[in-house]
Amino acid sequence: MNTPEFVTAFVTLFVVVDPIGLVPLFLALTQGMSAGMRRTVGIRALVIAAILLTAFGLFGDALLRGIGISMPAFRIAGGVLLFLTALDMLFERRTQRREGQSAEPHAPDPSVFPLATPLLAGPGAMATMILLAGSGTGGLHLAAVMAVMALVLACVFVLFLLATPLERALGRTGTMVVTRLLGMLLAALAVQFILDGLRGAGIIAASFGG
Repeated sequence: MNTPEFVTAFVTLFVVVDPIGLVPLFLALTQGMSAGMRRTVGIRALVIAAILLTAFGLFGDALLRGIGISMPAFRIAGGVLLFLTALDMLFERRTQRREGQSAEPHAPDPSVFPLATPLLAGPGAMATMILLAGSGTGGLHLAAVMAVMALVLACVFVLFLLATPLERALGRTGTMVVTRLLGMLLAALAVQFILDGLRGAGIIAASFGG
């Protein structure tokens, strides 16, 4: 992979993962957590996402074909799960559960779902890894693809570290307003995932849904 191809691969995966757009979602999903806990959640999510993206880059195409799962079906499933998370954000069920479980030593966190998947290692990112890995041959090409993935996730980590200062600037009321707005945006993103899956499966026309 030469330099232009490396840059193209980086830009492609960066746009698909959208680190900048994930910052407010990360802020909303970790609302009420301390800076240390938020950092732990972010690191855990990034490690899991890196494992998933690496696995799909190396074995994704063969795995999905081997078990009879199409990428459109994968997109639809991710969209449904993401929509359920959006409902929690819109109706404060996530916040209420966190407040009720604050005294529990093993309270659930969003690092595995929805941060690691489908927000970081979603159907689009997994499909991109499969395509990038399949665009060339040899160990050096695969190493370059993995380097692109690591660089994108490093950008995500740096932006996650800025979440706590941003929360302090917004305050509780501002955070609640942003959470509601992002719940709507997340719901729209989930519906888009579902529409993309339906389009890819040929169930709806390509022009439907934008």
